[in-house]
Amino acid sequence: MTSATEDAAVEVQGLTVYYGDVVALDEVSMRLAPGRVHALLGTNGSGKSTLFKTVIGMLTPQQGAVRLHGMSPARARKQGLVGYVPQAEQVDWSFPVRVADVVMMGRYGHMGPMRRPRRADRQAVAEALERTDLTGLAHRQIGALSGGQRKRAFVARGIAQGARVFLLDEPFAGVDKRSEATIVDVLQAMRATGTTLLISTHDLASVPRLCDEAVLLQRRVVASGAPEAVLTPQRLVEAFGIEPTLAGERA
Repeated sequence: MTSATEDAAVEVQGLTVYYGDVVALDEVSMRLAPGRVHALLGTNGSGKSTLFKTVIGMLTPQQGAVRLHGMSPARARKQGLVGYVPQAEQVDWSFPVRVADVVMMGRYGHMGPMRRPRRADRQAVAEALERTDLTGLAHRQIGALSGGQRKRAFVARGIAQGARVFLLDEPFAGVDKRSEATIVDVLQAMRATGTTLLISTHDLASVPRLCDEAVLLQRRVVASGAPEAVLTPQRLVEAFGIEPTLAGERA
């Protein structure tokens, strides 16, 4: 989190979102500091995916506002400042698109209207593939990859984009140990270069090791701050309704 006097990479104020008569987010406010890894924690249905989609401008809230480095979500997306890896990509896995093509999509905002890659675009894609350990799979059809490899491909897309704010919805769900380790290494490297990361996860045990800050969500912000201050039995009972065991139990 940030103090009121610090510049925020992401600032959310009074965000309220409805799906019909159902309240998905209830006056959610938070400020995320630049160059930090922030965990977004909560049960299924707590509003995590809704918050992600609202922050990047895919959903319009009934009230409240979002700013990304002082910009509206629409402007931040246009300038390629925000990247997003959803929990499940809406992709036709049978479509004959290569891994390198998926990663190149992250460069579209840097190209002209004809979307013809330049040397800088090809170099950015090559570096992103290398960082996610996918260089050898660059010419493979995306649908032929394992679940973990696919997730790494979409992380590589965000790297190639050069996003300053990167949102990842359950990036470790259904991935193999090698992909999980690679993604963790990539995220830590991104943090070191000043990228702000917001990661939703059900693996509470990994949060103190991976994340600098945590936000506990249950349609509203239950708690936010350092992981050890957020992941207390009282707060977890309030958010999850039970007292999870942090030593590896999935909430």
